[in-house]
Amino acid sequence: MNRLESNPKVPYVVGSKSPTAVAINCAAKAGEWIKSRLGDYRDLNTKQSPQDLVTDVDKGAEAMIRKLILTHFPDHEILGEEGVAPGAAASAAALKQGSESEYLWIVDPVDGTTNFVHGFPFFCVSIALAYKGDVIIGVIYDPIRDEMFVAEKGKGAYIHGQKSKVSNDATLSGSVIAVGFNPDRDFALPVNMRGLNALSGQVRSLRAAGSAALHLAYVAAGRLSGYYEVGLNAWDVAAGALIVKESGGIVTDTAGNPYHIGVRHLVASNGKIHDELLGVIRAADATGL
Repeated sequence: MNRLESNPKVPYVVGSKSPTAVAINCAAKAGEWIKSRLGDYRDLNTKQSPQDLVTDVDKGAEAMIRKLILTHFPDHEILGEEGVAPGAAASAAALKQGSESEYLWIVDPVDGTTNFVHGFPFFCVSIALAYKGDVIIGVIYDPIRDEMFVAEKGKGAYIHGQKSKVSNDATLSGSVIAVGFNPDRDFALPVNMRGLNALSGQVRSLRAAGSAALHLAYVAAGRLSGYYEVGLNAWDVAAGALIVKESGGIVTDTAGNPYHIGVRHLVASNGKIHDELLGVIRAADATGL
């Protein structure tokens, strides 16, 4: 069993046989291998657009994670980015099929592949576990900074065993907000640009570092106060959404409805600025809905 200590100074302890421990082990092993291949990928291809990249490292890391998970939980279903055809329709169909399983692991082996390819040190492994469609475990590992973000539903979120907490920023004007440049150039990118332009005059500063999962982890850790992007997939955000919520934040779709694993247009925040953030996106006609 997992154990959450009442003393916030005592590290969070995970039982060695729990699904959380398996997720942490998978993320750590895959992350270290990915880091060892930085600058040494061999196959580079595109998927949805010339900006949507995939390498042999993405595929190899997902295969490694799948093997490790199925060793412990052979009856569980796995939804991995590299096993799904590009595009929103294929993503939705794969998620629907996977959700028929009681336990569904949702895996992005390298979130931030473009960064990885170009040697920009902002990418991660993202692993979530959903039970009957509800995410109950989220793990994000940044191998460059050796940071492990972990959350279990109802038990809080932690960075290397220390409790994670969202920022205290109370206004959008005092907040740093992350946005994304989505590889879907036909629909998502134009919508995101409307939102980005509207937010640029309302916030302290914007960041677009190229990894949805790490953006969410940084909201959870209080390094960012919010994140907005249209056109995401379940594997981009499932783990990060739980980590934000368990750190005291709020995650919704761009209309303000509660997050679920089918949400593609996302707003996450520390909670204090959420309504203000949603209002700017709505006024700019940048919800994507």
